Amino acid sequence: MAQAKIMENTSKLASYDAYFEMVQRRKKLPRNLQETLTDAFANIPVSSFPQVPGGKVIEIDAETSIGDAVKILSESNILSVPVKNPAAQNSLDWRERYLGVLDYSAIVLWVLEGAETAAAAISASSAAAAGVGAGTVGALGALALGATGPAAVAGLTVAAVGAAVAGGVAADRGAGKDAPTAADKLGEDFYKVILQEEPFKSTKVSSIIKSYRWAPFVPVAMDSSMLSVLLLLSKYRLRNVPVIERGSPYLTNFITQSAVVRGLVGCKGRDWFDCISAHPISELGLPYMSADEVISVRDDELILEAFKKMRDNNIGGLPIVEGPKKKIFGNVSIRDIRFLLLKPELFSNFRQLTVAGFMNTVASATHDATKAATPITCKLGSTLCTVIDTLASKLVHRIYVTAEDGDEVVGVITLRDVISCFIYEPPNFFDNYFGFSTQEMLGN
Repeated sequence: MAQAKIMENTSKLASYDAYFEMVQRRKKLPRNLQETLTDAFANIPVSSFPQVPGGKVIEIDAETSIGDAVKILSESNILSVPVKNPAAQNSLDWRERYLGVLDYSAIVLWVLEGAETAAAAISASSAAAAGVGAGTVGALGALALGATGPAAVAGLTVAAVGAAVAGGVAADRGAGKDAPTAADKLGEDFYKVILQEEPFKSTKVSSIIKSYRWAPFVPVAMDSSMLSVLLLLSKYRLRNVPVIERGSPYLTNFITQSAVVRGLVGCKGRDWFDCISAHPISELGLPYMSADEVISVRDDELILEAFKKMRDNNIGGLPIVEGPKKKIFGNVSIRDIRFLLLKPELFSNFRQLTVAGFMNTVASATHDATKAATPITCKLGSTLCTVIDTLASKLVHRIYVTAEDGDEVVGVITLRDVISCFIYEPPNFFDNYFGFSTQEMLGN
């Protein structure tokens, strides 16, 4: 088991190195400017970064039920949360105190992969509690999404499905999204219902540790450099970085990729940022991922295939394309699964549901046909400033790059790519900075 873990971590590190080496090869930012920026970020303390809203980082215990975890995420308007080890509450070592970071999408994937075929059960169920009532939901997941091994849960109910999904919708609303939410439709007694239903009633957060999109807990100190944060969020593929006081295991901040990109928007007017961001992305080597490397899905493919591709490639979204030239006309993300689960009638035809049919449902659920159908794109001639503005204002994690003379997908730019654009990793940076290797750092 230990040997297998070592091999897994070694493989991850190799992929991180390969990504960053590719970025450095394709990046066209002058080396001396990269060195200047890297040195500058190395001298900016993490303490200078804005605090999370309210000034307090939300945490949950590993023994928290899935239902309560969804409730906390929703009521706090957040999509991820650090998970504490209940067996180490008094420990002053963060490596013992925290088990990882739970992402909302991990719960959604657990719902899908742990269930058994839901079509007949949901379709036959009454619309009690606005469509979320008693009755066993059969399994969607193991077979449908290609999972192997025993099902994680055996009696997923309609209430349980609605719980995770509506929580995500509510969290999106808190982030500034403008669509009506499932939580509104489910009523004020929503959480009272799910806390009495299995498997949410008895299943703990600890049971889905290491599931899809589960992230390791890798903190930095308040006096650490912002360079360490930027490298963790880019090369090392973390979506968030916890911040602790040196010598203390307690969290003081929680920095996300999105927050950093929003921070870059605030750099407008500074010479270094304006100088770089005024360039067309093509002059900076973006997009780093070429057209043949972009993973996409056709509108006539099954929606299950889209979610499989996201799971298997550990990515959060795909462009929807048509024709041999991959003309883009939509986008589907892992969080869109909630719309699928919120429409019980879809389960009767679940295995035959195409991406196009699914996106029409999303448009109906959001009461905005353009929101679901219109992809967020830019051109090779777009400036980096425009791309950063779009990512920050639209609250998205990726923007698709299309050809100047049409809608053919020629690349994709993620939050990770934008952050990588400004920095490089000095030799042995983390070995020297943290005092232990990246393999140990990311293997907790």
